[in-house]
Amino acid sequence: MNRLKTAIYAALITGLYFSAFQWLIEKDWARDDYSYGMLIPFIVLYLIWEKRNAVFAKPSKPTWSGFLVFIPGMMLFWIGELSGEFFMLYFSSWLIVFGLCWMNMGMEKLKIILFPLFFSLSMFPLPNFINTKLTLQLKLISSKLGVMMLQAYGMSAYREGNVIDLGFTQLQVVDACNGLRYLMPLIVLGIFLTYFFKAALWKKIVLVLTTVPISIIVNSLRIASVGILYQYWGPMVAEGFFHDFSGWSIFMLSLGILLFEMWILKNIFPEKPPQKILNIQAPPEEKQTEVTPYRQTFLKPPQFIVSIALLGIALIISQAVEFREKIPISQPFDQFPLRIEDWTGTRQSMEQKFIDTLDLSDYVIIDYKDPKGKEVNFYVAYYESQIKGESIHSPETCLPGSGWIFQNQGSINIPIAGRAEKTMPVNRAVMEKSGYHQIAYYWFPQRGRILTNAYQLKLYTFWDALTRQRTDGALVRLVTLVYPNEDVSDAEKRMQDFVKDIIPVLDEFIPGE
Repeated sequence: MNRLKTAIYAALITGLYFSAFQWLIEKDWARDDYSYGMLIPFIVLYLIWEKRNAVFAKPSKPTWSGFLVFIPGMMLFWIGELSGEFFMLYFSSWLIVFGLCWMNMGMEKLKIILFPLFFSLSMFPLPNFINTKLTLQLKLISSKLGVMMLQAYGMSAYREGNVIDLGFTQLQVVDACNGLRYLMPLIVLGIFLTYFFKAALWKKIVLVLTTVPISIIVNSLRIASVGILYQYWGPMVAEGFFHDFSGWSIFMLSLGILLFEMWILKNIFPEKPPQKILNIQAPPEEKQTEVTPYRQTFLKPPQFIVSIALLGIALIISQAVEFREKIPISQPFDQFPLRIEDWTGTRQSMEQKFIDTLDLSDYVIIDYKDPKGKEVNFYVAYYESQIKGESIHSPETCLPGSGWIFQNQGSINIPIAGRAEKTMPVNRAVMEKSGYHQIAYYWFPQRGRILTNAYQLKLYTFWDALTRQRTDGALVRLVTLVYPNEDVSDAEKRMQDFVKDIIPVLDEFIPGE
C-alpha cells in the first residue's frame, strides 16, 4: 500500500517538475561548477537505505503539520514557473517532498532521515544572480592571493581585475579557476563528513566553516603554481591535461586537510565517552490485529487524499491553462540610429561566445561622441522572454572582473521631459582603474517600468507572466570616461544629457506597456 502511494506521489511530482528536473540534469549538472550534483541523489538514497531498519521499526503518525511546509512549496512552484526561476522550482520540489514525508510519517519518524533530506538540498545550484556574484568575488580573491604568493616567491606579478601580469606573459583567471568549483564541492564534502564524525556539534560546525578558507587558499595556490611553472614549461601548464590534473590535485589536498583537521579536533580536544544506560523494556503485549478493507486503508490518512488532490489540480492547471507568452513586436537593434541630436555613433559588435553566454534576443553597442569628441559607450541587451534559464546579467557582476574598482555606487533620479514620471531612476557607479575614472549608468526597462535591481526583476517578471503573459525586458548600460581635462561633474553632465537625448529613441525599440 505504501509503495502504491509513493508511486502516485512520484508520478505527480515528476509531472509537475519535469522541465525543471530536465534542466537540472542536462544543463546545471553539465556545468563544471555543479557537476558533483549528479552524485548527491545516490548518496542520499544510500543514507536513507542505511536507516531503513530504524524507519520501518517506528510506526508512522500522520499529521496535518506537514502542510506548513507543503503549502509554501506549492506557492513557490507557481512563482518559479511564472517568473522563470529554476532555483525556486528546485526548492519548491524539496519543500513538497519534505512536507509529504512529514504529513505521512510524522516528525518522530522523519527525524531518522532528517540529515539525508537536508543534505539533498546540495544537489541544487545557487540562483543565477547569487552564483554570478559569488563566482566573480571568488575569482578576484583568488587572483589577489595568487599574486601575493607569486610575489612572496620572488616573481614580479601585477593584478588588474582577473588578469595577472607576470611580465613575460599574462594569465587570465577564467571561470575554470573561479574557486566555486572547489568551494561548493568542499562545503558539501565537509557536511557529508560531519555525518560520520562522532563529535560535539561545535566541532562539526568548525569543520564545515573551515571549508571556505581552505578552498580559497588552495585555489590561490593553484593559480600561483601555474604562474611559477609557466616560466619553465610555457602555456601547457595553464590548459589541457595539466590544468585539469592540477585541479584534481588541489581538491585532494583540500580533502587531506579536512581529514587532518578532523584528527586534530578528535585528539587534541578529546571528549568524554557517553555513559551507557541500560534500558530494560518489558516485552510488548501481543495485540490482535484487525483486517481492514483495502479501500478503507487506501483512503487513509486524509492527508494523503488532500495532498494528491492539490498536486493533481496544480498539474492539470499547469498543463491545461495557456501560459504561453505574448511576445511583443520590437524593431531590430541593427536599425538603431547612429546619429542622435548632436551625437555621432560608431557601431560595435560582440563576440559570438559572449552572445551565446548571455543568451539574449538582440543587442546593440554604439560608441557615441559629442561635438567635443567626448565618448559615451551605449549598450542594450534585449530579451523577448525571460523564461527559465534566460535572464538579464547585471553590469554589477561583470565590470569589476575587468579590473574596474567600484568607488561610489548607488541610484539617482534623472529628470526626463515628455514622460508621465518627471524623473527616471538609474543605477550609478564611479569606477577607478590604473588611475583612470569612469562613470556607468544602468537600468532595466521592463514592460513599461524602469527597474534598478534583480529582486524587482524577479517580482515583476512573475506578476507580468501571471497577469499579462509577458516577460520581455532589457538592460541599458552607459559608460563614459572622466577625461584628464575634466572632473566627475563634467562627465556626469555629459551622461545625463545623453540619457535625455537617447530615451525617446530607445522607447521606439523597447516595447512598453
